[in-house]
Amino acid sequence: MSNFARVRPIGRRRDGRPIYPIKGGSPTLTEQRDEVMRLLQDENYDGDVAELLQRAERIAGEIELAQQREARLRHLRGLTPPGDPDPNPGQRQQPGNQPDNGIPDPVSAAEAFVRSEALRAFRERGLRGESGAVEFRAAPAGTVTTTTQPQQNTRVPGIIPQNPDFPLLVASLLDRQTSDGTTLEYMRDTSGPQSTWNKAAVVAEGADKPKSGPFTFDLISTSLKTVAHWVPITRQAADDNGQLMGYINGRLTYGLEYKMDREILTGNGTTEMQGILTTPGIGTYQPGSGSTDPKLITVRKAKTQGELALYPPTAVVMNPMDWQDIELDEDANGQFRVIANVTDPGAPTRLWGLVVVTTVAMTAGTALLGGFRTGATLWERQGITILMTDSHADYFTANTLVVLAERRANVAVHTPAAFVKITFAALP
Repeated sequence: MSNFARVRPIGRRRDGRPIYPIKGGSPTLTEQRDEVMRLLQDENYDGDVAELLQRAERIAGEIELAQQREARLRHLRGLTPPGDPDPNPGQRQQPGNQPDNGIPDPVSAAEAFVRSEALRAFRERGLRGESGAVEFRAAPAGTVTTTTQPQQNTRVPGIIPQNPDFPLLVASLLDRQTSDGTTLEYMRDTSGPQSTWNKAAVVAEGADKPKSGPFTFDLISTSLKTVAHWVPITRQAADDNGQLMGYINGRLTYGLEYKMDREILTGNGTTEMQGILTTPGIGTYQPGSGSTDPKLITVRKAKTQGELALYPPTAVVMNPMDWQDIELDEDANGQFRVIANVTDPGAPTRLWGLVVVTTVAMTAGTALLGGFRTGATLWERQGITILMTDSHADYFTANTLVVLAERRANVAVHTPAAFVKITFAALP
């Protein structure tokens, strides 16, 4: 017998020849997983199936442990102990009370920008007296090709809670998708409320089945619109990550979100994004002539109209002045009709089961109610792009830089009947 220990094969090739581990090393978890998967899928495998299943369980357990270890490592990297004057560069910075952009994202555009290789190189060039620019593009959430049916994002029931530093945005109510091109084409359903075309009925055996319809669609072709703005920042402030993130998150990023909210509501659809309120075919509700219905009652009746159209509303957008009238509305006994949580401003705001979004982008005296995810989709070409440069004629000699933020997007209002525009009666 040989004095050398026999090396066990880690698997077999399709022709039956054994696979031995590389000398001096061992197969990785990925290699082991792939080999076991191949054997499990092999209908002609004649080895010990019980032993193969045990190997599969062992490898699965080791992979899960490795994933848990990696997740814990990422979590620890994102924590800064109290009083630590010099956090590890790999950790997420916590610059005081700098506001974030109101979007639930584990790494904001500002954080990614200040940690980018492009910004580090830009700062090094500045130390050598060289001018230039730095650009950072946030990666899109996913890719949709023209050869496949656009896939829906994973949807979590309800509305994701937002940072209380900033109000909930209208854009957060919509279904959001990513586009690869610059032209957006979609079919807009102009058939009207479902109650007008849905002829489904119980049919007796042998009887003719009813035909639903008529259905009408318009092909809408538009382009993605660029929303952008910039601010000046001193070179000293740009060298401080905390101040730089404050500029990007607190001014640039949120400014883009606010403008996009206004475009989603009232964009003209030609030189601007497509606004829901400017889309033909949306429903309307206004109290009758001489009506004294308070705004609280008006919203409830408009909700019924949306439900009768068979597109259940999920949210209502209104001007802060109108929401103030609703919250401060009193009955004959001086009691508030709406029970508001005045001690917790971060609590979700709801009315008749609807999420309430208040924004000055909505004209006072009007509101928009609807099934937002059912009726419209926000298509985005890319995430927020951040650019910074010292190549500005008026600012170069003043040691001042320019930071610019932009994004490209548009709204496809594919089901106008899912929305109802409300016009409140004038207060006495």
